[in-house]
Amino acid sequence: MTKGRSLPHGAGRGRFRLPLRNLLLLALVATIGIAGSPPAPAHADDLSDALAKERALQKQIKDQKKQVARLDALQSDLRARIRATTDALNQVNADLRKVKQNIADTEDRIEVIRAAYIGLSREIDEQSRLIERTIRSQWLRAAELEERKALLADRIRASYATRQTSLLETFLSADSFTDVLTEAAYFLDVGEQDRALAQEISRRAEVLASTERMLDESRAQSVSLRVEKEKQKDALDSALADLKVAKKQLQKLEKETARALAAQKSDFARMARNEKALRKTLASRVAAQRALERKIENLLAQQYAYGNIPSEYNGTLAWPIAGQVTQDFGCTGFAWEPPMGSCAHFHKGIDIAAPMYTPIRAAGAGTVLFAGPNPYDPYPKAWIVIIAHSQSLLTWYGHVDNAVKPPRVRAGEVVSKGEIIAYNGLTGRTTGPHLHWMVELNSGFVNPRLFV
Repeated sequence: MTKGRSLPHGAGRGRFRLPLRNLLLLALVATIGIAGSPPAPAHADDLSDALAKERALQKQIKDQKKQVARLDALQSDLRARIRATTDALNQVNADLRKVKQNIADTEDRIEVIRAAYIGLSREIDEQSRLIERTIRSQWLRAAELEERKALLADRIRASYATRQTSLLETFLSADSFTDVLTEAAYFLDVGEQDRALAQEISRRAEVLASTERMLDESRAQSVSLRVEKEKQKDALDSALADLKVAKKQLQKLEKETARALAAQKSDFARMARNEKALRKTLASRVAAQRALERKIENLLAQQYAYGNIPSEYNGTLAWPIAGQVTQDFGCTGFAWEPPMGSCAHFHKGIDIAAPMYTPIRAAGAGTVLFAGPNPYDPYPKAWIVIIAHSQSLLTWYGHVDNAVKPPRVRAGEVVSKGEIIAYNGLTGRTTGPHLHWMVELNSGFVNPRLFV
């Protein structure tokens, strides 16, 4: 008895040791090569390389997820930018300069997203090519291993079909060649070369298994990336479509504004040809404005003393009229505006072009300080309505109509926010109907856009 196993009847260990050992050696050698063309041995480095590729794949998948997350963040920011641009365009008296800059910034952001999307597409294509190459290599390795196993099985069957059924069954049911040699040790002495061959074959199987795991993960990631690619493409296409609509709307508003501004410029352009007359006109306008401001300061002090005006204004202002903003607050290139500070020409309010007799509404609740023509203005005199919302906050409404639809309010009256106070007109020096709206804070004129 050897290790609890009985030998076949009539068989002694010495009788079968040499033939069986030689046969198994031939079979194991056959697993390494066929027809005189042995493959390269499966060294430990092969397994290390396969495991390293698995780790590299895990890192690649992690990097790809970061790439997708970055694309998602960029797309989210892009959608927010386009929404903001669309909202700005739909606002009353849109700031077209700001909208135009927003669109330019959005187009730059789209190019960043497009580059990231192209990078993702290349990543997908490269991964697909890698999977295809690996699959082909895997098929060859698996087929080669099966051939070796089949050859070894045939050799054992041919030599031991009658007497060594136990060893054959062991081989056919074994998970690895190491198991085969362990079982074969009952019948023969296993040498170091035999063990090395068995370990080599076992390593080959591990390489195949590692590569198969890598393939499974690669396939899953490839599917995920393709789904994400389509999602990102749809999002980008949608953003481009929305941006195209916004650009068309901007172009339409710019054309409307340009037409309104051209009408305003015509009279001043004729006047600008006479530089002496222009300087005289500007000087008279500045003098009239300052005189009216002093008058309003006195009226404000009186109304405040009577308790008709609060010390503070609680609330916000609203646009008094909707139309095309032909001139914003601040430094301007229009020669008919007087100088201020470091600006050769400065516009103290916002010009809003609108059809004749368009209702003008109070920007906020308050008390009317003045309603009528500027008494200090040279001919033609501009009609103005001025409302005090508090001791420190006033709104001015210039060029209102004085004939067909004169102002609806008088000095001393209390008005509510949104109440009609006057109508758009042509009074003063202007060639087109528009409202000149100013906001005065603490005796200085500020940008009305800060209050709406």
